[in-house]
Amino acid sequence: MAIAIAPRSVLIDRVSSGPITSTAWVLAAAGLTALTAQIAVPIPGSPVPVTGQTFAVLLTAAALGPVRGALGQVVYLLAAMFGFPVMANGGGGVEKVFGATGGYLFGFVLAAVVVGSLAKRGTDRKPVGAFFGYVIGSVIIYAIGAPVLALVTDNSLGWAIQNGVVPFLFGDLLKALLAAGLLPLAWLAVRKSEQNDN
Repeated sequence: MAIAIAPRSVLIDRVSSGPITSTAWVLAAAGLTALTAQIAVPIPGSPVPVTGQTFAVLLTAAALGPVRGALGQVVYLLAAMFGFPVMANGGGGVEKVFGATGGYLFGFVLAAVVVGSLAKRGTDRKPVGAFFGYVIGSVIIYAIGAPVLALVTDNSLGWAIQNGVVPFLFGDLLKALLAAGLLPLAWLAVRKSEQNDN
């Protein structure tokens, strides 16, 4: 017999609520993703640069939950499609969105849904849960990004993994460790604030 797990609130639910603030947080998630895209370090032989985007995507997903987290990435993608310079190195436009890095970008949306859903179950409140939530989100992004990279560049999946996954693993490990520290600390601050208000 399956055990039902009661959904919990996510971090932002405990800080603010309402449609106006939710919209503001969605726009903030899109903005943070765009901002961290500008932290771009090229990888020799790869069309995929190292950016801070995955950190922004997965951190905001955990804080906002599956719907708002995913909407933040949809807004980001729409801004990119309409030509706003929100992608790495100030890129934008439909051809960029559906280019070599397109799979990673669309992977952001699915990863946000999954990581946000895990956070709704309380995984982000402890370091180990936050760490593994981040890892799962990263795996989803790579699982969509690498095959699209291979297809668009007319290379093998092995080449795409070697050039579009392997160079980023160490950085993603560091980001996962950072998330594992930041999210539980944020929850601790929220709980202390709530105790002080009571």
